[in-house]
Amino acid sequence: MAKTEDQVSKEADKTLGFDDGEKGVEQGVGQRTKFNTLGFKGISKAPDGWYFPNEKGKTAIVLEAKSQATDISKPKCESQLADYIGIVLKKYAHCVGILYNGEDVRVWKDGDEVKKGISPKLEHKTYYLKLFTQNKIDKQRIYSLTKRINDCLHTQFGIKNLYHRMIFTACTLVAKRYGADIRPGMEFSVLKQVILNTLNKSLEESRKQNLKLDLLTEVYAEIKMNASTNQEALDGFIDNIIEISDCVNSDYWNGEDVMGIFFNEFNRYKGKSESGQVFTPDHITSFMYRLIGVNSDDVVLDAACGSGAFLVKSMCNMIRESGGIGSAKEKNIKAVQLYGIEFDREIFALACANMLIHKDGKTNLEQFDTRSADACKWIQSKKITKVLMNPPYERKYGCLKIVENVLDSVPSGTIAAFILPDKKLEKDNGKRLLKHHTLKLIVKMPEDLFFKVGVTTSIFVFETGKPQMHKAIEGYCIEEDGLETVKNQGRQDIKDRWQEREDYWVKAITECHEDTKNGTKQIINPDEHLSYQMPEKPFEIYEEDFVKMMMDYEMFRRGIDAKSFGEYLLDNIFYASTVAKKGKKVTISLEANQ
Repeated sequence: MAKTEDQVSKEADKTLGFDDGEKGVEQGVGQRTKFNTLGFKGISKAPDGWYFPNEKGKTAIVLEAKSQATDISKPKCESQLADYIGIVLKKYAHCVGILYNGEDVRVWKDGDEVKKGISPKLEHKTYYLKLFTQNKIDKQRIYSLTKRINDCLHTQFGIKNLYHRMIFTACTLVAKRYGADIRPGMEFSVLKQVILNTLNKSLEESRKQNLKLDLLTEVYAEIKMNASTNQEALDGFIDNIIEISDCVNSDYWNGEDVMGIFFNEFNRYKGKSESGQVFTPDHITSFMYRLIGVNSDDVVLDAACGSGAFLVKSMCNMIRESGGIGSAKEKNIKAVQLYGIEFDREIFALACANMLIHKDGKTNLEQFDTRSADACKWIQSKKITKVLMNPPYERKYGCLKIVENVLDSVPSGTIAAFILPDKKLEKDNGKRLLKHHTLKLIVKMPEDLFFKVGVTTSIFVFETGKPQMHKAIEGYCIEEDGLETVKNQGRQDIKDRWQEREDYWVKAITECHEDTKNGTKQIINPDEHLSYQMPEKPFEIYEEDFVKMMMDYEMFRRGIDAKSFGEYLLDNIFYASTVAKKGKKVTISLEANQ
């Protein structure tokens, strides 16, 4: 039986939290309470729900409830709520309007309906109040702060190991994230202990499910540094940490951007890790997420997760798509929709810290060798629907074995995307993968994507459990990503070019817009190639080339030494010639030898 309007109102009262007794606010639901009695003099109309703070500069909420049988897409419902929003805005700086029928919900910010990134379910009032919270992150400022931290840890703290500097910084951010009282003026020994205590406390619940998370505290305890660090350097480090933490801790953090900057800065000193890893640029994690159509219902695996870039990107996007921070689905995404494997002990600790910073459940990270049977068994126990990976490239780290194990262990029909060197499948017998799986797509990436590593790469997209059977592969080439190299800060999108290019390429590839004749699209025969075939540059010869060749031949025929003749000619042109200019014409004259 469909819920009545009164039943819907009472349900909304509890969900929105209008019954929690919050001080300094008038809130509640009911069909007989008029605006007039709520402080809006002379207004006899009655809202179904209201949240009116005493401070008029804050955001108010007004609810219009309908019976479950009512179609709230009708203009009549909209106009009634719009009338209420107009009344509230005469008194308050901002107003969230909610139209709800027990199933469907529509939301307005002041006079504009919010259609993107809004939860499809009714959420707690704090979720809607945050719609007016703005948090713009200054990426250049984060770069500057992170550089200071890196330099300070290296020169002042004496932490020589790159990953130890990263882990110490990440653990300090975790401690701030979980409420540790870190402030300038505290002694170094106290800071270290506060961080360790907070790590242990933050891991307490998750440790019950995953004892390997203790590796984070173990690696942290192993970090060696100068015991006599001066207080000025320590206070500078803490100030910088606090400023970065304020960005990451915001409910509207764009976490993958902040942490992308953070890890990029530390890794600029080393293009590859000691485990053969290449850390994935943030704009590529975004592109691959969209390329294979990941959404908020997917279960994502990265079985060579490094510091967790793909998992953090997926978490950020999935939460935003499901309604944002505080939505009902956020906890589920963090708890059972993100899985990662990392073999290297220190980088596993780094991934744990990265996920902790973003308040992830972090119980779904495992320290395995993806080439092992145990890793395969673990992957098989999860209901993976999408794979995003950038495995270590070298043969000695088992690159193709990692790819093969992942493809064989996830359910049939899973879409899996890997960043690999362009010719990897051709050089390392990648054809064996096609006996059980289909290589659907190859996207050639810009030549300078990994400019320090000296390797050119492509994205290889497979569909698992379906043999290739000679089916053609689609190929595309992204020649430029628009990023530029900034001194000491790696490649950055300083002119904001990438987003437009990402939108273009996602649409062109997923909708097959590029034509094979004039665009970069190729139809690749898997029996001949397993890579994008870069076109050979056409042979061109110019008149100058022909004249030079003829002159070289004539001098050779006459026995003239080309080098000596060139020096003689140059000396005479510079020192024994007459130069005359007439209009745009310049004449050089030499006297004939007598």
